[in-house]
Amino acid sequence: MRIHIAADHAGFELREHLIAHLSAAGHDVVDHGYKEYDALDAYPPVCFAAAEGVAAEPGSLGIVIGGSGNGEQMAANLVPGIRAALAWSEATAELARSHNDANVISLGARQHTLDEATRFVDIFIATGYDPDSRHQSRIDMLTAYENGQREF
Repeated sequence: MRIHIAADHAGFELREHLIAHLSAAGHDVVDHGYKEYDALDAYPPVCFAAAEGVAAEPGSLGIVIGGSGNGEQMAANLVPGIRAALAWSEATAELARSHNDANVISLGARQHTLDEATRFVDIFIATGYDPDSRHQSRIDMLTAYENGQREF
């Protein structure tokens, strides 16, 4: 599977770890940066780039990482076609995919150990979505709103 990944300075170490982990598992990882640690970098440009990569490649997934994951999730969600979810537990990583058909996971590198964050990513990637589920009507509402519809 193709996976787009990006992180600011706070997520730099976790990003490096996940690139190695996912590549070893056979995934095609596209690194949107940052390539060098810089304590003054900003998350929006790299999160936009990773999310745009996911939006341009249906079936791919994305990972955005920062200190808390909050801003990174917000940035990714500004890209049309993206449903980014902040994962803070195994359950939220699974539900993001199975109930919300999220295509980007956001992680707070300062909130979790490398092992915890890696587990969240593995669960997110392994979990499928059933478009025939009761949740599809909600996903359709999100997409309609994104496309300008304001009444449901």
